[in-house]
Amino acid sequence: MMPYLTAMPILLPAVAAALIFVVRPMQLQRTIALGTLFALAAIAATMIITVDVHGIHTVQMGGWDAPIGITLVADRLSTVMLFVSSIVLFAVMWYGISQGLRDGDEDDPVAVFLPVYMLLSMGVNLSFLAGDLFNLYVGFEVFLVASYVLLTLGASPGRVRAGIGYVMVSVASSMVFLFALALIYASVGTVNMAQVGIRMEEIPTGTRAAIFATLLVAFGIKAAVFPLDAWLPDSYPTAASLVTAVFAGLLTKVGVYAIIRMRSVVFTDGSLDTLLMWVALLTMIVGIMGALAQNDIKRLLSFTLVSHIGYMIFGIALTSVQGLSGAIFYAIHHILVQTSLFLVVGLIERQAGSAQLRRLGSLIYTSPLVAILYFIPALNLGGIPPLSGYLGKVMLIQAGAQQGTWLAWVLIAGAVVTSLLTLYAMILVWSKAFLRDRSDAPEGEVALARPSNLADRYSTTTMAEREDPGRVPVGMMASTALLVAASLSITVLAGPISDVTDRAAQSAQDQSIYRDAVLHPDPDNPTRRPEKFLEPTLDDAPSDSQTNRPTTGGER
Repeated sequence: MMPYLTAMPILLPAVAAALIFVVRPMQLQRTIALGTLFALAAIAATMIITVDVHGIHTVQMGGWDAPIGITLVADRLSTVMLFVSSIVLFAVMWYGISQGLRDGDEDDPVAVFLPVYMLLSMGVNLSFLAGDLFNLYVGFEVFLVASYVLLTLGASPGRVRAGIGYVMVSVASSMVFLFALALIYASVGTVNMAQVGIRMEEIPTGTRAAIFATLLVAFGIKAAVFPLDAWLPDSYPTAASLVTAVFAGLLTKVGVYAIIRMRSVVFTDGSLDTLLMWVALLTMIVGIMGALAQNDIKRLLSFTLVSHIGYMIFGIALTSVQGLSGAIFYAIHHILVQTSLFLVVGLIERQAGSAQLRRLGSLIYTSPLVAILYFIPALNLGGIPPLSGYLGKVMLIQAGAQQGTWLAWVLIAGAVVTSLLTLYAMILVWSKAFLRDRSDAPEGEVALARPSNLADRYSTTTMAEREDPGRVPVGMMASTALLVAASLSITVLAGPISDVTDRAAQSAQDQSIYRDAVLHPDPDNPTRRPEKFLEPTLDDAPSDSQTNRPTTGGER
């Protein structure tokens, strides 16, 4: 059963995208999209339980044993990321469908939105499950193409400009990734991550560090770490709020996940850990300083997104089980909180006609529910106890103190300062957009004619001239509330979740577990050594009668 479940997060979105293109009734298309994402959440939850109990599961596509064939790997880390991402994808789809039902679809390219969103889901899931570097690259490219289409929905000049910049940066990242793949294959003759990790131990330290640095550049661009983050605040705020939400919540975390996987499976010597710690510090500080200078809430949140990626890089760089567990826990927290905050911005745009702080005020009186939906994740992002943002930061600070080096203490100080400044930025938005009387805002009478989250059809007007001000679809509110509740559940279930992240970090840190699971496709012969597969030949290929049969490898 598990081998088929492992392939479902990739196959189901692809099939759903094809069906949406074929069927005509819009209601049926929406049902297919929502049903698929709900099914993915259920499958991911089942995979977490199965993997946590029975260990790593692998699927060798087409019946070819690793390292020759395409390997999908489901371990604690990948299944946790799959489950959290499926929740976000479902909630954002619900949000977008509710928006489309309210505003109508005659002017919006929603016929493109639904299948492209499914392909984005497929690319993200493939990136989490890929057991070889080439298919990790394929996953990146699938969601790159999908994300460009989503980013430019509405085809306004600003969105097309931002989309072109985003694509140029992403293509540069992909070229660097391909160059790194060429270096890896030239050095070790394979791209299977488990086998690359074994063979990399025989490569000179300098060569190994150079290859890892090249990969860090590719993944660092996608994760938006300093100094490779300048593209993000210019690209994300121009997109529709629901698109920005899913980008902020997921796409940067795919880059973080790739860094975790490379550091724990392939490049295990820690030669670049000091560099990663400096990158983490500068990402935290530079990002939050940029946030404090913003007047637009979307840009402010985009800079806080960059800043808090630094916490995850901090945990990775500590190279301890406690540090990696903290990084995974914080990634789970940040995916849910950051996505919910961007969805709240979409609600604010509908309620008040703008996301500019100079034009906002009195929202706590005109829309108290929106105020609550902002206040909870804002405090969570700022690290107010006992919320999950506070718990994740405490885990990382304890891991840094346990390491005890002077650089670790510098990182701890930077993390504390960043947390305080994040709280200040969140309270600044609260005081200006929610508590201040709108008449006191410098541009309080200026709004947007008809805010929409799927197309850029805005025109400047006054609040008195706006059509149907303040009417927010119930589905948009409910989907945002779902993510806020999910982020709160991390606090309530912090103990069990941290236990899972601890076990995920332990298995990730023990390279032999991952390597044995991938390179031992025969569970009935646990004594087979990974070295048997170091020099694959055509004799290792299966016969015709053995093809098209998935095989599994368990944790040894």
